Amino acid sequence: MNVIDTQSLDISSLTKALSAGQTIVYPTETCYGLGCDATNQSAVDTIFDIKKRQRNKPVLVVVHDLSVMLEHVFDSRTLFEIEEKYWPGPLTVVTKARPDSTLAKGVIAEDGTVAFRITEHPIAKALCKAIDGPLVSTSANISTHESPYDIKDVLAMFEHQLVQPDIVIDGGKLPHESPSTIVRIHEDGTLEVLREGELVLFS
Repeated sequence: MNVIDTQSLDISSLTKALSAGQTIVYPTETCYGLGCDATNQSAVDTIFDIKKRQRNKPVLVVVHDLSVMLEHVFDSRTLFEIEEKYWPGPLTVVTKARPDSTLAKGVIAEDGTVAFRITEHPIAKALCKAIDGPLVSTSANISTHESPYDIKDVLAMFEHQLVQPDIVIDGGKLPHESPSTIVRIHEDGTLEVLREGELVLFS
């Protein structure tokens, strides 16, 4: 693991690493995220290996702008309403992937859906903007462990693991925020709340 302090970040170098299929731990508006280029199948497979995660449990992605995701999902009035009122922010949307999407298996679920949100965290946003595409953003923990908010917990968790993240961005101790609210957009445009976070919809 190559540990980088936030004061020493070189987004250009990180972009090259992600484009080369490397994996990265980075701070988000919730907890530390584990990510890679969401269109790189080999890198996504490595994310599952790092987390020891079941392959039938898809990972979500973050982007800096909705236009990036519209290359991979169908647009809808509901989606644009969510963008206007709640993004960027801690709201994750599950919706149908386009048949021509280049997202990797494991990002696209077995039912053909994708989970994503528009991030407001400056580092996550900068990474997404630099690669101009979706960035995997699953919690940076082994599946049986809790989501990490302290970089010390991240490093201790992976220190002795055979498969480790390539790069870790040390953002110190993050504020302990609740997980994002998750909603599903059905084909008729209706919303179903799958997980409630602090965000209350349409209040």
